Amino acid sequence: MPTIHDLPDKERTALVVRLKRIEGQARGIQRMIEEDRDCLDVMTQIVAMRAAVNAVGGELLEEIALRCLQQPEGFDSPEQAVEQAVHMLVRAGR
Repeated sequence: MPTIHDLPDKERTALVVRLKRIEGQARGIQRMIEEDRDCLDVMTQIVAMRAAVNAVGGELLEEIALRCLQQPEGFDSPEQAVEQAVHMLVRAGR
């Protein structure tokens, strides 16, 4: 089964950079709440952070699912590789 280690260094680095940006967004939202900021402003930032998390998840899902299909030798059978890719797609859609 593919792991994060299987991703090219460039892809892993890009994911980490984006996650650090999301971490900063979360800290900013926490600060907004502590400062009693307007609820609409807080919700706007939460929606933006959610979109960023979904985008990172989508990119990771695409990379790993493609690896399952392009490199089935990492599984017991090609069918298992396809099953794993489909499982990840279904799980991400929930």
